[in-house]
Amino acid sequence: MSMGIRYLIVDDEMPGRVNLRLAMAAHAGWQLAAECGGAASARAALAQQPVDVVFLDIRMPGQSGLELARDIGRLQEPPLVIFVTAYSEHAIDAFDVHALDYLLKPIDDARLAQAVERAAAMLGQREAYGAALRRYVEAGEGGRPLDTISVRSVGRIEQVKVSDILRIESAGNYVELHLAGRTVLHRMTISRLASLLPPGEFLRVHRGTIVRRAQIASLESGGDGSYALTLRGGGTVAVSERYVAAVKLFLQAGKSV
Repeated sequence: MSMGIRYLIVDDEMPGRVNLRLAMAAHAGWQLAAECGGAASARAALAQQPVDVVFLDIRMPGQSGLELARDIGRLQEPPLVIFVTAYSEHAIDAFDVHALDYLLKPIDDARLAQAVERAAAMLGQREAYGAALRRYVEAGEGGRPLDTISVRSVGRIEQVKVSDILRIESAGNYVELHLAGRTVLHRMTISRLASLLPPGEFLRVHRGTIVRRAQIASLESGGDGSYALTLRGGGTVAVSERYVAAVKLFLQAGKSV
């Protein structure tokens, strides 16, 4: 970092670029590499010089910021991506492409400082970040299912083996990955993660719960018509009416091992 952290601003609106540049002036050690008004000029800038972080708008004419982020994810050493946009409804999609952070316009100085701090800490894990980003891009394009999940926290990336996950529970835009003896929080929706899991290894039993098939022991019916699944590792989880038939079929087929 002796030469500073080089960043790129990509926004089709000049006021947005100017405001972010002025706000970033307060952060020592950060050097502006270029300002770009769209995806094409951003690609040209990335081809000409190395960049550590890209501040990327989402809604732009031509190719969107989300599409550009997926392309960036294919690079051998991709820069970290921080989205800066006026539209909060894109947050889930932003994290789907493994963005480091998501800032809303008008930019709050304290929130920007938090994102800058996270980015500086994560640059030490850039190789792991790049590998994780490419893994998600490949999986999203219909490639092989995930065998590991890259869980990010401040300054580090933990590689969680999918084979170690006993069950998955929804927590808003996050999921709780239940492992033997601990739980890991990962920023991704449960529906998105479900689409990336190896087929045949897990069973969805509730809108907010996915269970490893080998963990399923028995299905119990409550007096009020509710259902609960007993797990081999201990504990129970609720089974919604929508998924009861699939659970019964699994048990009847004798596939729990």
